[in-house]
Amino acid sequence: MATRKITVEIPLDLLEKAQQASGSGITQTIRTGLQLLAASQAYDNLRQLRGKVRFSRTWEELKDDRE
Repeated sequence: MATRKITVEIPLDLLEKAQQASGSGITQTIRTGLQLLAASQAYDNLRQLRGKVRFSRTWEELKDDRE
């Protein structure tokens, strides 16, 4: 995976809150935040499909497969 080094200015209180929430250092906190932001778009796209996709199996059948 290619990486890119960047410089960003972030309000100190926001960074501290984010680090507390993630329990990680600065770099990992920023990476996690960016991953969550990217994932949120995928979740929005999935939510738009709600009620539009038909499955060949019921949720009961899927649940039985887990056992």
